[in-house]
Amino acid sequence: MRKKSIQAVLIAVSVLFVCNVSMFAQASQKPAEQGVLDSDVQPNSPSDQDIEMLRANLRAQRKQIVAQNMNLTADEATKFWPVFEQYRKEAIKPNDERWAVIKEYAANYDTMTDAQAHDYIKRWAAVDQDLIGLRLRYVAVFEKVISPKKTALWYQIDRRIDLLINLQLSSQIPLVNTSK
Repeated sequence: MRKKSIQAVLIAVSVLFVCNVSMFAQASQKPAEQGVLDSDVQPNSPSDQDIEMLRANLRAQRKQIVAQNMNLTADEATKFWPVFEQYRKEAIKPNDERWAVIKEYAANYDTMTDAQAHDYIKRWAAVDQDLIGLRLRYVAVFEKVISPKKTALWYQIDRRIDLLINLQLSSQIPLVNTSK
């Protein structure tokens, strides 16, 4: 039963994310591909407000998925949720950097230099490492308030959500154009 619940919720998050992230694909298209003349070009990139709304939706969905699948007792929940909230607050900084990298990549897609490409690789890898390190640091913290098995479940859920987000981002962000 739990497996079906996790799958259903992850599919729902994936659909929500696909709908919201499609704006990045539109932003990275060339004006000619969009059927627009250069003189008619209107910025089609998401605003900071759009991104913040998307991120708030993702945070709410993440918490809902965790709540539906952790099966915490009342005592565990009282101890777990403050730790979870602190963990998510600490995840904001590396996720801010992730969005900054994406926005910069989109802005420079057509004019990307070799140096920018190299910087993009380093920054994206640093974000991935920061998020993995943060999750690993919190394993010990969660194990103080819930069992190691429930901590492993939290770890799996959190990791899967991040994998889905990364999959959706990867499917929407065009590959580097090497022909220029």
